[in-house]
This record gives sequence, C-alpha cells and structure tokens, in this order.
Amino acid sequence: MHSVSSRPDIADHYTKGDLLTRIQAALRDDGVDPDAAGVAALAPYDQFHGRGLEVTEEIAGTLSVAPNDHLLDVGSGIGGPARYFAERFGCRVTGIDLTEEFCQVAQRLNALVGLEERVRIHQGDALAMPFEAASFDGVYSMNVSMNIADRAALYGEIRRVLKPGGWLVLSEIALGPGGPLDYPTPWAESADASFLTTPEQTAEDLRAGGFADITWRDTREEALAFGARSRAMVERGEKPPHRAVQMIHGDGAATMAANMNRGFAEEAILPIEVFCRKPG
Repeated sequence: MHSVSSRPDIADHYTKGDLLTRIQAALRDDGVDPDAAGVAALAPYDQFHGRGLEVTEEIAGTLSVAPNDHLLDVGSGIGGPARYFAERFGCRVTGIDLTEEFCQVAQRLNALVGLEERVRIHQGDALAMPFEAASFDGVYSMNVSMNIADRAALYGEIRRVLKPGGWLVLSEIALGPGGPLDYPTPWAESADASFLTTPEQTAEDLRAGGFADITWRDTREEALAFGARSRAMVERGEKPPHRAVQMIHGDGAATMAANMNRGFAEEAILPIEVFCRKPG
C-alpha cells in the first residue's frame, strides 16, 4: 500500500513523520536491537500490504529468479518486499515510490541489513519512471494500483521497462460484487483517492496494455483466515504477525482495518494476485 500517484493528498496519506524512530521503538519492544535487526525482524513492520510477509513469501514461491536478475518494485514503500527478494534470491531489486519519507527510511533499513548495494530506492512517480526501456527481468507491485486512476499509463510504463519475456505480478485490492466500501482504508481517506477496478477489468486493462498469459486468483478466503488468526493472537495477548498498518497510520489504523475486514466479509473488495508476461 504505497504512494505512487502524483496527487499530493495521496502522498500525504502515508506520511506521519518520525517513521524510522517509531520502527526503532517497536523493535526494542520486540526485544530486538534496532542497530542489529535483520530482514526477518523487520518483517512485521516493513511488509506494508495485505497479509504482509505471508503474501510476499507466497508470491516468491511462484517465481524463478536468478541471482543475476534485476527486479523492479513499483510502490516499494519502506522496502520490505525488496529486501526479502534480494535476500532470498541474491538478486538486485530497484524500488520506486513517491513518498519521500518511505524512500528515506527504506534506504536506511537497506543499509542496516547490509543490502544497500543490491536494493536501491528511487523517489518518483510510477507513471513516469526514470528507467531505461527493457531494464528489468521482472516487476512486482503490492497493494499500489488502488491509488492510481490511470491504469493504462501504469501498465504502459511497466511494459516499457520490462525486458521482452519478463514477468509482472500484482497483489492488490479489487472491486468486488458487494458494497459499498466504508472509508478510511489503509490506502485512502475517502473514495476520492481510491480507484478500484474489478479483477476482470484489471485483466482486460493488462491485455489492452500489451501483456499476455494473464491469470488471476481471488485470495479472499486467505485474507479472512489471516484476519481471524491475527485477532485470536491479539485476544491471547500476543502481537499479530502484521503490524505495518498500525506503524504507518497510528491511531487511525484500527478503523481502517475494521473497514477492510468488513469489506472482505461483504465482498465489497477482493484481494487478488495477478500474473502475466510481456511477450518475448
């Protein structure tokens, strides 16, 4: 859930200030030295998308990534998935995000875990990326497109920077048959900043954008199960596995989470994973 639109209110939605300080305090509360934290210790806080690390691991398990591959993370946030991919596959990852604070924190955390040479973060707009054509072997984006009205421009830029035959994976929130969705949500204060499309429309837009081998799956059941497990942990006095929304949004996180959970239950929204490829 990362800011990549050029609209200032979208970027402002994700910026509360002192994010690095808050992450360091949370790590101390977990019994982790903030100056010696590894990728795993950061995961509850830096995987800022639905189901957090669980989804990142799920997607990584479907991919074949070589150490000499160069991946692009569109809407990279504070860099959790980028660091995970770099550590797991030994590859290079470049991230792009509009929110200045996210980019600054991501760079600091990259250095903290010794991945600053393999994970690079750029501040910029996903609709006008500062990368050469055919630069990346694969592209992924997690809970980002909900903030982007111009999907054609987004998919066009991604296709431009992908090498022929390169893959694209999207993990995002789609518009479901139920509704309406209550706001705020983790990605938007109101419907004015939320641009949801159905899974079918997403596939159609990707096809129109020149992508092939498009498949998608609805992960609503997984999201509901994850939410139930997390609530049970909290009721037992334990910390839930995914704490990034609270870290980013503070006092407003509980209302956002409740609106999302109700949206999933009523099928106002559907979490989906989309896989496709740029023709070779």
